[in-house]
Amino acid sequence: MVISIPLGSIRNTRDGQLMPEKFTCVFKDAYKVFLKGRPKELGAAQLSIGVFVICIGSLISLEYGSHHLMYTLPSALFIASGILTFAAGNSPFMPVVKLSFIFNIISLFWSITAIVLCPILYEESSYSSSRKMFVGLKVVIGVLCGFELILALVLIYWESKAVCRAHFNTLPLITIKQDT
Repeated sequence: MVISIPLGSIRNTRDGQLMPEKFTCVFKDAYKVFLKGRPKELGAAQLSIGVFVICIGSLISLEYGSHHLMYTLPSALFIASGILTFAAGNSPFMPVVKLSFIFNIISLFWSITAIVLCPILYEESSYSSSRKMFVGLKVVIGVLCGFELILALVLIYWESKAVCRAHFNTLPLITIKQDT
């Protein structure tokens, strides 16, 4: 990071006027790049998807047995990822951004696992209307996990811009430029 401070000309200065009172620093801040990805909105979307999947999963487990609670396991992680992503968007505290990055990577793999397991695991039912309801709820969960997959990919992209950087622990270089 380079910060340039423009100085006035030595010939044209009055007493004590060499340094400008105000100057601007133009630099590429990794956290500001992360904020371009809209982490608050995407975190809220992750949170709402997680809550919605928990509601649908509890409906399935009430109707078809508690062994179908596996559909709701990833949703607790989606909720945690959403809360952490929202918190990372609120404050530039780098450990929160890193934790959100880790949780989003784990959420990505859980959503892939849930999308794969939804069509595989099923229960035979004697009632065709009950089976249609079960398949319909599983399709909704699969679509929501697909949305979660997309959200996790987008957030991983933007969070990697903030977390994975070459100049992570370097101090800024301050240059003073004099007008001639």
